[in-house]
Parts: sequence; C-alpha cells; structure tokens
Amino acid sequence: MKIKYSLYVIVLLLSYSCSYVSEADLIDATPIIETITYTEHVKPIIDNNCIVCHNNPPINGAPISLTTFNDVKNAIDNNGLITRISSNDLGFLMPFGGPRLPQNLIDTIIEWEADGLLEN
Repeated sequence: MKIKYSLYVIVLLLSYSCSYVSEADLIDATPIIETITYTEHVKPIIDNNCIVCHNNPPINGAPISLTTFNDVKNAIDNNGLITRISSNDLGFLMPFGGPRLPQNLIDTIIEWEADGLLEN
C-alpha cells in the first residue's frame, strides 16, 4: 500500500510539472539591441535636418559645420550638441526656427554617444 501511495504521489507531481506552452512561448522575443553608428544612423539625421545651415562653410548663423563624422563627434564632445537639440527653449530650437527634432531622433543621437560615438 505504501508503494502504491508513493507511486501515486510521484505521478501526481509529474503531471503538475508539465505545462502547456506553445511554440511561440519558446521563442525569445527580446529585441536585439543594435549598436548605433554614425554612418548608419546619425549621418542620415544630420543630413536631413542640420546640413541646411551646418554645411561647410556654415550658413544662416550656424557656428559650426556638421558635415563629417569628426565635426559631429566634436560638436557632441565640445559644443553641447545634445543639449542644443534637446532644448525646448523656443529661442534655442534646432533645427533653427523649429520645430524641434522628433524625440526618437534625439534619442538615437544620445544612444550613439552612450555607445561610444562609433563611426561604422
């Protein structure tokens, strides 16, 4: 009787340890974190939003050029580029005259800095 009871408990425990998972539950859905690079991610943002004034030479009162990797990297390291593009101050908006860059583009540039300002 004791063996029969033990066997019953083991079978009962095994049945509770089984689960009904689908194949979709077994797939890792965690997004792959992509490293942000200048060439692939940041340059298109700069080209589409900043080069109008920050060309070489800069025009419309822009103080610096943002035409090369080194220009943009230097602007982040030494000229407060992220502070400038993140500002909500109407007299400080970039692109000049506003509207402010969309937050997702600003976040991309911030992430690029966090990733180490990689070129490629």
